[in-house]
Amino acid sequence: MLLLLSGTAHAKQNPQEPPQTIRIQVERVNVGVIVTDAHGQFVGGLRREDFHIFDNGTEQPLTDFAAVEEPAQVLLLIEAGPAVYLLEGGHLQAAFGLLNGLSAGDRVAVVKYAEAPQGILDFTTEKQAAAASFEQLHFNLGFGSLNLSSSVSNVIEWLTRVQGKKTIVLLSTGVDTSAVNERAKVLQQLKTGDVRLLAVSLAGGLQDSPPGNKKKTAAKNTPQLPSQFAQANQLLKQMAEATGGRAYFPVSEKDFSAVYAEIAQLVRHEYSLAFTPPMRDGAVHSIEVRIDVPQTPTPKAGVVYRLDHRRAYVAPAPQ
Repeated sequence: MLLLLSGTAHAKQNPQEPPQTIRIQVERVNVGVIVTDAHGQFVGGLRREDFHIFDNGTEQPLTDFAAVEEPAQVLLLIEAGPAVYLLEGGHLQAAFGLLNGLSAGDRVAVVKYAEAPQGILDFTTEKQAAAASFEQLHFNLGFGSLNLSSSVSNVIEWLTRVQGKKTIVLLSTGVDTSAVNERAKVLQQLKTGDVRLLAVSLAGGLQDSPPGNKKKTAAKNTPQLPSQFAQANQLLKQMAEATGGRAYFPVSEKDFSAVYAEIAQLVRHEYSLAFTPPMRDGAVHSIEVRIDVPQTPTPKAGVVYRLDHRRAYVAPAPQ
Protein backbone atom coordinates (compact mmCIF):
# COMPACT_ATOMS: atom_id res chain seq x y z
CA MET A 1 0.00 0.00 0.00
CA LEU A 2 2.84 2.43 0.72
CA LEU A 3 3.68 2.50 -2.98
CA LEU A 4 0.13 3.68 -3.54
CA LEU A 5 0.52 6.36 -0.88
CA SER A 6 3.31 7.96 -2.87
CA GLY A 7 1.22 8.05 -6.04
CA THR A 8 -1.47 10.46 -4.89
CA ALA A 9 -1.08 13.00 -7.66
CA HIS A 10 -1.27 10.34 -10.34
CA ALA A 11 -4.33 8.80 -8.72
CA LYS A 12 -6.20 12.10 -8.81
CA GLN A 13 -5.59 12.44 -12.55
CA ASN A 14 -6.60 8.92 -13.52
CA PRO A 15 -10.18 8.90 -14.84
CA GLN A 16 -10.51 5.19 -14.05
CA GLU A 17 -10.14 5.60 -10.32
CA PRO A 18 -12.57 3.82 -7.89
CA PRO A 19 -15.36 6.48 -7.69
CA GLN A 20 -16.17 5.95 -11.38
CA THR A 21 -15.63 2.18 -11.12
CA ILE A 22 -18.07 1.93 -8.23
CA ARG A 23 -20.77 3.64 -10.26
CA ILE A 24 -20.82 1.06 -13.04
CA GLN A 25 -20.06 -2.21 -11.26
CA VAL A 26 -22.31 -2.40 -8.19
CA GLU A 27 -24.42 -5.51 -8.75
CA ARG A 28 -24.60 -6.47 -5.10
CA VAL A 29 -24.63 -4.18 -2.10
CA ASN A 30 -22.75 -5.40 0.96
CA VAL A 31 -23.71 -3.87 4.29
CA GLY A 32 -21.77 -4.55 7.46
CA VAL A 33 -23.89 -4.03 10.57
CA ILE A 34 -22.59 -3.62 14.11
CA VAL A 35 -25.20 -4.31 16.80
CA THR A 36 -24.36 -3.30 20.36
CA ASP A 37 -26.26 -3.16 23.63
CA ALA A 38 -26.58 -0.33 26.12
CA HIS A 39 -23.12 -1.16 27.50
CA GLY A 40 -21.44 -1.01 24.10
CA GLN A 41 -21.04 -4.79 23.89
CA PHE A 42 -21.51 -6.57 20.57
CA VAL A 43 -24.79 -8.49 20.44
CA GLY A 44 -24.24 -11.98 19.11
CA GLY A 45 -26.70 -14.71 18.21
CA LEU A 46 -28.91 -12.70 15.86
CA ARG A 47 -30.38 -14.56 12.88
CA ARG A 48 -31.05 -13.72 9.26
CA GLU A 49 -34.77 -13.32 9.95
CA ASP A 50 -34.04 -10.73 12.65
CA PHE A 51 -32.76 -8.25 10.04
CA HIS A 52 -34.68 -6.09 7.58
CA ILE A 53 -32.94 -3.88 5.02
CA PHE A 54 -34.51 -0.99 3.11
CA ASP A 55 -33.45 0.69 -0.13
CA ASN A 56 -34.93 4.21 -0.36
CA GLY A 57 -37.55 3.13 2.17
CA THR A 58 -38.57 -0.10 0.40
CA GLU A 59 -37.65 -3.40 2.02
CA GLN A 60 -35.39 -5.67 -0.03
CA PRO A 61 -34.85 -9.43 0.31
CA LEU A 62 -31.49 -10.41 1.73
CA THR A 63 -29.37 -12.35 -0.75
CA ASP A 64 -26.69 -13.18 1.80
CA PHE A 65 -26.24 -13.14 5.56
CA ALA A 66 -23.40 -14.09 7.87
CA ALA A 67 -22.28 -13.35 11.40
CA VAL A 68 -18.69 -12.32 10.81
CA GLU A 69 -15.81 -12.41 13.25
CA GLU A 70 -12.66 -12.11 11.21
CA PRO A 71 -9.27 -10.42 11.47
CA ALA A 72 -9.57 -6.67 11.24
CA GLN A 73 -7.72 -4.39 8.85
CA VAL A 74 -7.20 -1.13 10.70
CA LEU A 75 -5.59 1.94 9.17
CA LEU A 76 -4.53 4.39 11.86
CA LEU A 77 -4.72 7.88 10.38
CA ILE A 78 -3.02 10.23 12.83
CA GLU A 79 -2.98 14.00 12.73
CA ALA A 80 0.59 15.25 12.92
CA GLY A 81 0.04 19.00 13.01
CA PRO A 82 0.77 21.68 15.59
CA ALA A 83 -2.31 21.12 17.73
CA VAL A 84 -1.53 17.46 18.32
CA TYR A 85 2.04 18.40 19.24
CA LEU A 86 0.54 19.60 22.49
CA LEU A 87 -0.64 16.08 23.23
CA GLU A 88 2.23 14.11 21.72
CA GLY A 89 2.84 11.87 24.70
CA GLY A 90 -0.77 11.37 25.74
CA HIS A 91 -2.40 10.46 22.47
CA LEU A 92 0.43 8.16 21.40
CA GLN A 93 0.11 6.33 24.69
CA ALA A 94 -3.58 5.94 23.92
CA ALA A 95 -2.72 4.55 20.48
CA PHE A 96 -0.52 1.94 22.13
CA GLY A 97 -3.60 0.94 24.09
CA LEU A 98 -5.49 0.33 20.85
CA LEU A 99 -2.72 -1.88 19.50
CA ASN A 100 -2.71 -3.89 22.72
CA GLY A 101 -6.46 -4.43 22.40
CA LEU A 102 -6.32 -5.87 18.89
CA SER A 103 -6.05 -9.60 18.28
CA ALA A 104 -2.97 -11.37 16.94
CA GLY A 105 -4.41 -11.78 13.45
CA ASP A 106 -5.55 -8.17 13.05
CA ARG A 107 -3.58 -6.13 10.51
CA VAL A 108 -2.57 -2.52 11.17
CA ALA A 109 -1.25 0.23 8.91
CA VAL A 110 -0.10 3.67 10.08
CA VAL A 111 -0.49 6.91 8.12
CA LYS A 112 0.08 10.46 9.33
CA TYR A 113 -1.32 13.62 7.82
CA ALA A 114 -0.98 17.38 8.02
CA GLU A 115 -0.93 19.03 4.62
CA ALA A 116 -1.24 15.61 2.95
CA PRO A 117 -1.24 11.97 4.10
CA GLN A 118 2.04 10.11 4.32
CA GLY A 119 2.36 6.36 4.73
CA ILE A 120 4.46 5.25 7.70
CA LEU A 121 3.76 1.50 7.85
CA ASP A 122 2.01 -0.89 5.47
CA PHE A 123 -0.54 -3.41 6.77
CA THR A 124 1.09 -5.86 9.15
CA THR A 125 0.10 -8.21 11.95
CA GLU A 126 3.23 -7.18 13.87
CA LYS A 127 1.89 -4.85 16.53
CA GLN A 128 5.40 -4.09 17.79
CA ALA A 129 6.30 -2.78 14.34
CA ALA A 130 3.21 -0.58 14.42
CA ALA A 131 4.18 0.75 17.85
CA ALA A 132 7.73 1.42 16.66
CA SER A 133 6.38 3.33 13.66
CA PHE A 134 5.01 6.00 16.02
CA GLU A 135 8.58 7.23 16.40
CA GLN A 136 8.35 8.41 12.79
CA LEU A 137 5.42 10.69 13.59
CA HIS A 138 7.21 14.02 13.49
CA PHE A 139 4.83 16.81 14.46
CA ASN A 140 4.80 20.02 12.49
CA LEU A 141 4.85 23.36 14.27
CA GLY A 142 3.83 26.71 12.85
CA PHE A 143 0.76 27.61 10.85
CA GLY A 144 0.88 24.62 8.56
CA SER A 145 -2.11 23.13 6.81
CA LEU A 146 -4.30 20.48 8.40
CA ASN A 147 -6.08 19.10 5.35
CA LEU A 148 -8.28 16.57 7.08
CA SER A 149 -10.96 16.14 4.41
CA SER A 150 -8.59 15.82 1.46
CA SER A 151 -6.34 13.46 3.44
CA VAL A 152 -9.22 11.14 4.32
CA SER A 153 -10.37 11.29 0.69
CA ASN A 154 -6.97 10.12 -0.53
CA VAL A 155 -6.83 7.33 2.04
CA ILE A 156 -10.25 6.05 0.94
CA GLU A 157 -8.99 5.87 -2.63
CA TRP A 158 -5.90 3.94 -1.53
CA LEU A 159 -8.02 1.47 0.44
CA THR A 160 -10.02 0.48 -2.64
CA ARG A 161 -6.97 -1.66 -3.52
CA VAL A 162 -7.28 -3.54 -0.21
CA GLN A 163 -9.65 -6.51 -0.12
CA GLY A 164 -11.87 -7.42 2.82
CA LYS A 165 -13.24 -5.54 5.79
CA LYS A 166 -11.50 -2.20 6.33
CA THR A 167 -11.64 0.37 9.11
CA ILE A 168 -10.04 3.80 9.37
CA VAL A 169 -9.35 4.80 12.98
CA LEU A 170 -8.89 8.56 12.75
CA LEU A 171 -6.99 10.27 15.58
CA SER A 172 -7.60 13.95 14.99
CA THR A 173 -8.58 17.27 16.51
CA GLY A 174 -11.06 17.69 13.64
CA VAL A 175 -9.46 20.93 12.46
CA ASP A 176 -9.71 21.10 8.66
CA THR A 177 -8.04 23.57 6.32
CA SER A 178 -8.98 21.70 3.15
CA ALA A 179 -10.62 23.51 0.25
CA VAL A 180 -14.34 24.10 0.74
CA ASN A 181 -15.40 21.49 -1.83
CA GLU A 182 -13.25 18.77 -0.24
CA ARG A 183 -15.57 18.28 2.72
CA ALA A 184 -18.61 17.53 0.54
CA LYS A 185 -16.48 15.23 -1.61
CA VAL A 186 -15.17 13.14 1.27
CA LEU A 187 -18.56 12.87 2.97
CA GLN A 188 -19.99 11.52 -0.28
CA GLN A 189 -17.12 9.03 -0.55
CA LEU A 190 -17.62 7.91 3.02
CA LYS A 191 -21.38 7.69 2.64
CA THR A 192 -21.33 5.46 -0.44
CA GLY A 193 -18.12 3.49 0.19
CA ASP A 194 -17.33 0.26 2.03
CA VAL A 195 -14.83 1.60 4.60
CA ARG A 196 -15.94 2.18 8.19
CA LEU A 197 -14.46 5.20 9.95
CA LEU A 198 -14.12 5.48 13.71
CA ALA A 199 -13.04 8.95 14.82
CA VAL A 200 -11.28 9.67 18.10
CA SER A 201 -11.04 13.35 18.97
CA LEU A 202 -7.73 14.56 20.33
CA ALA A 203 -9.09 17.99 21.19
CA GLY A 204 -10.23 17.17 24.72
CA GLY A 205 -6.77 17.73 26.15
CA LEU A 206 -6.48 21.07 24.42
CA GLN A 207 -9.68 22.24 26.06
CA ASP A 208 -9.15 20.80 29.52
CA SER A 209 -5.41 20.39 30.14
CA PRO A 210 -3.43 23.32 31.55
CA PRO A 211 -0.46 23.97 29.25
CA GLY A 212 3.08 23.30 30.41
CA ASN A 213 6.20 24.87 29.00
CA LYS A 214 6.16 22.75 25.87
CA LYS A 215 2.48 23.38 25.38
CA LYS A 216 2.79 27.15 25.82
CA THR A 217 5.35 27.32 23.04
CA ALA A 218 3.31 25.16 20.68
CA ALA A 219 0.01 26.84 21.54
CA LYS A 220 1.20 30.05 19.93
CA ASN A 221 1.49 28.18 16.65
CA THR A 222 -1.59 25.98 16.65
CA PRO A 223 -4.58 26.92 14.46
CA GLN A 224 -6.96 25.40 17.00
CA LEU A 225 -9.08 28.09 18.70
CA PRO A 226 -11.88 27.56 21.23
CA SER A 227 -14.48 28.76 18.71
CA GLN A 228 -13.44 25.98 16.33
CA PHE A 229 -14.07 23.05 18.66
CA ALA A 230 -17.78 22.70 17.88
CA GLN A 231 -17.16 22.80 14.14
CA ALA A 232 -14.30 20.31 14.42
CA ASN A 233 -16.36 17.92 16.54
CA GLN A 234 -19.24 18.14 14.09
CA LEU A 235 -16.99 17.18 11.19
CA LEU A 236 -15.67 14.13 13.04
CA LYS A 237 -19.25 13.06 13.79
CA GLN A 238 -20.33 13.54 10.17
CA MET A 239 -17.41 11.52 8.84
CA ALA A 240 -17.96 8.63 11.23
CA GLU A 241 -21.75 8.48 10.96
CA ALA A 242 -21.60 8.54 7.15
CA THR A 243 -19.89 5.13 7.25
CA GLY A 244 -21.86 3.56 10.07
CA GLY A 245 -18.98 4.31 12.40
CA ARG A 246 -18.74 6.25 15.61
CA ALA A 247 -17.05 9.39 16.91
CA TYR A 248 -15.53 9.50 20.38
CA PHE A 249 -14.52 12.51 22.46
CA PRO A 250 -12.35 11.23 25.31
CA VAL A 251 -10.62 13.56 27.74
CA SER A 252 -8.98 11.48 30.47
CA GLU A 253 -6.66 8.49 30.24
CA LYS A 254 -9.53 6.35 31.51
CA ASP A 255 -11.74 7.64 28.69
CA PHE A 256 -9.13 6.75 26.08
CA SER A 257 -8.73 3.24 27.49
CA ALA A 258 -12.48 2.62 27.32
CA VAL A 259 -12.71 4.00 23.78
CA TYR A 260 -9.94 1.83 22.41
CA ALA A 261 -11.26 -1.26 24.16
CA GLU A 262 -14.58 -0.69 22.39
CA ILE A 263 -12.91 -0.03 19.04
CA ALA A 264 -10.85 -3.22 19.29
CA GLN A 265 -14.11 -5.13 19.70
CA LEU A 266 -16.05 -3.35 16.97
CA VAL A 267 -13.46 -3.76 14.22
CA ARG A 268 -13.72 -7.56 14.44
CA HIS A 269 -17.42 -8.21 14.94
CA GLU A 270 -20.27 -7.46 12.56
CA TYR A 271 -23.18 -8.99 10.69
CA SER A 272 -22.68 -9.08 6.95
CA LEU A 273 -25.82 -8.44 4.89
CA ALA A 274 -26.22 -8.22 1.12
CA PHE A 275 -28.97 -7.37 -1.33
CA THR A 276 -29.36 -6.80 -5.05
CA PRO A 277 -29.94 -3.19 -6.17
CA PRO A 278 -33.61 -2.99 -7.19
CA MET A 279 -32.94 -0.57 -10.07
CA ARG A 280 -30.17 0.71 -12.31
CA ASP A 281 -30.42 4.48 -12.22
CA GLY A 282 -26.88 5.56 -11.30
CA ALA A 283 -28.26 7.49 -8.32
CA VAL A 284 -27.42 7.51 -4.64
CA HIS A 285 -29.81 5.29 -2.69
CA SER A 286 -30.33 5.40 1.06
CA ILE A 287 -29.86 2.28 3.18
CA GLU A 288 -31.65 1.54 6.42
CA VAL A 289 -31.32 -1.59 8.55
CA ARG A 290 -33.77 -2.59 11.26
CA ILE A 291 -33.86 -5.60 13.54
CA ASP A 292 -36.55 -7.42 15.42
CA VAL A 293 -35.33 -7.57 19.00
CA PRO A 294 -35.30 -11.25 19.96
CA GLN A 295 -37.62 -12.17 22.80
CA THR A 296 -36.21 -13.78 25.93
CA PRO A 297 -38.03 -15.57 28.77
CA THR A 298 -37.71 -12.39 30.85
CA PRO A 299 -37.34 -9.52 28.38
CA LYS A 300 -36.15 -6.22 29.81
CA ALA A 301 -38.47 -3.31 29.26
CA GLY A 302 -37.11 -0.67 26.95
CA VAL A 303 -34.20 -2.72 25.60
CA VAL A 304 -32.87 -0.94 22.53
CA TYR A 305 -29.95 -2.11 20.46
CA ARG A 306 -27.75 0.32 18.58
CA LEU A 307 -27.18 -0.40 14.88
CA ASP A 308 -24.27 1.10 12.95
CA HIS A 309 -24.04 0.59 9.18
CA ARG A 310 -23.32 2.42 5.94
CA ARG A 311 -26.12 4.79 4.97
CA ALA A 312 -26.04 4.79 1.19
CA TYR A 313 -24.65 3.34 -2.02
CA VAL A 314 -24.47 4.34 -5.68
CA ALA A 315 -26.73 2.15 -7.85
CA PRO A 316 -25.50 0.77 -11.18
CA ALA A 317 -25.82 3.09 -14.14
CA PRO A 318 -28.53 2.29 -16.72
CA GLN A 319 -27.38 -0.11 -19.40
